[in-house]
Amino acid sequence: MKFLARKPVAPLEYTKRLWMRSWIAAVTFFLYAPLLVLFVFSFNDSKANVVWRGFTFKYYGKVFKNEALMAALGNSLTIAFLATLFSLVLGALAAVMLWKFRFPLKAGVEGAMALPIVVPEICMGVAMLMFFAAVKWPSDLPWPLNLSAITIAHITFCFPFVTMVVRARLASFNKEEEEAAKDLGASEWQAFRDVLLPHMKPGLIAGALLAFTLSLDDFVITFFTSGPNTTTFPVKVYSMVRFSVTPEVNAVSALLILLTIILTTIALKLQDISGEAGMHQ
Repeated sequence: MKFLARKPVAPLEYTKRLWMRSWIAAVTFFLYAPLLVLFVFSFNDSKANVVWRGFTFKYYGKVFKNEALMAALGNSLTIAFLATLFSLVLGALAAVMLWKFRFPLKAGVEGAMALPIVVPEICMGVAMLMFFAAVKWPSDLPWPLNLSAITIAHITFCFPFVTMVVRARLASFNKEEEEAAKDLGASEWQAFRDVLLPHMKPGLIAGALLAFTLSLDDFVITFFTSGPNTTTFPVKVYSMVRFSVTPEVNAVSALLILLTIILTTIALKLQDISGEAGMHQ
């Protein structure tokens, strides 16, 4: 058996590869070193969390025993789930509408759709607060600043992101496939369900993951639309770190990052499965 000799690399090419690898390593370290420090210090056996005093799991136990923190995390997960669900439906319908139909002032509608993305969050927060103060339904009192207000606010700024992602995915769709399905007797709903929706699926998964992440870690808009009896996880963590960053805060942050990694992995797996199914079709 003959082994092929490795082709020698020119000095200039070797230098380029070395610089590229060094640059990638530096960027990766810059991005993930803070997260690594957070994970490490979540096991620190010290209340001050400045100097390493030893290894312990006790702060993870304290996290699950902290009822206020768990309630705030539950509120955030509930709001994120509802906001993602509604944003996915509204964003997908808006994307199909902007991609498929022509109507007057379409350019203006597309620009208005992008406003929640480009407008600073502080402005969105103040605007949503003024909106709920002005809305007096079903009673004469302003809309209560509770989970419903936060959820509506999150849907408002999340679904345009879903629209943009799905719209970008639809740009690569061949409309002749949908027309061929109709020529073969498919109705509008059947053509959408069996032809257009499978093509949109990767964009829907990416949009849902983006909406869930944006809703879960939002602080500014949530701060303006939450009442005194409604606390979400980012607001609760902010109130805790105002005094000091304890290992308990690091522990719950590490758990949230782990949850995000798991959801991202699931979304990527679903995208791979949908891509393979599309290739087989």
